[in-house]
Amino acid sequence: MTRVVQMREPGGPEVLQVVNVDLPAPAPGEVRLRQTAIGVNYHDVYVRSGLYQSLPLPGVPGIEAIGVVEQVGDAVTNAAVGDRIGYITGQYGCYAQARNLDAALAVKIPTALSDAQAAASLMKAFTVAVLLHRVHVVRSGDTILVHAAAGGVGQLLCSWASHLGATVIGTVGSEEKARIARDHGADHVILYRQEDVSARVHKITGGTGVSAVYDAVGADTFEGSVAALDFRGHLIAYGQASGPVPPFGMGLLASHSLTFSRPIVFHYLRSREMLAELAGQVLNAFENKVIQPIDPVVLPLEEAAQAHRMLEARQSPGGIVLVP
Repeated sequence: MTRVVQMREPGGPEVLQVVNVDLPAPAPGEVRLRQTAIGVNYHDVYVRSGLYQSLPLPGVPGIEAIGVVEQVGDAVTNAAVGDRIGYITGQYGCYAQARNLDAALAVKIPTALSDAQAAASLMKAFTVAVLLHRVHVVRSGDTILVHAAAGGVGQLLCSWASHLGATVIGTVGSEEKARIARDHGADHVILYRQEDVSARVHKITGGTGVSAVYDAVGADTFEGSVAALDFRGHLIAYGQASGPVPPFGMGLLASHSLTFSRPIVFHYLRSREMLAELAGQVLNAFENKVIQPIDPVVLPLEEAAQAHRMLEARQSPGGIVLVP
């Protein structure tokens, strides 16, 4: 038996319920993982609310965790009992005390990262590596706009883009969050509740706009994001915290030869080789201080519902982790 957080129907945080379920022996190609820290992501909120209907119900949400291998199934060659590993998965099941996991997903975590830091940072860092190096390649001299710059992904985006030599403009909702964004590499910070974002962007850039906008907010920021772009600019919508972007005509893009992308990180991890390349890039960025791990709020597994409430209320300093 193992303790898990399960949902039987979409809804508010109250649909997350702690139950005990059977855990069979790992199948060939799997490892048994005793989980030590579980990352809570906005993706989990989308799944719980029903915005994403990608988890068969009843089911266990969660897409990243850290743990220790306790048992190895047949034909596993890349993990051994006692290994400390992290993983991200589009197959869910992370809100659990223990689980069986496809060994191909395992990434060995360096000792410099604590379990909580790794669980709060791995998915976000993978996302940032995809956004900056694959979806839109940021180079020295570029100017970019990062919405929610004080959030977990926003912090890492600002830091990594700044390291690449980009000028980073971040949007935040308060002076406290403005400080966080600046501390993580934002050159200019816009308080979106007090200022017109696109107007301020054009003032900062001398009227040209930015080469790329990284937008995890969605509906509330879409029009301003488009207006902030330079000719041949690229809008990367990688989340929708305020709701999905409404349908729009291609003429909106044609007016400035714009590009629109809606990337999903797991589509960049469809093979062990792709995972190994991305993991190596991310772990190297941590090792060389290009990005700093997130120090999260830590809650017991049983308080998963509270973690979701905090995330939706923007009461997280960048990350929340559940500990079984």
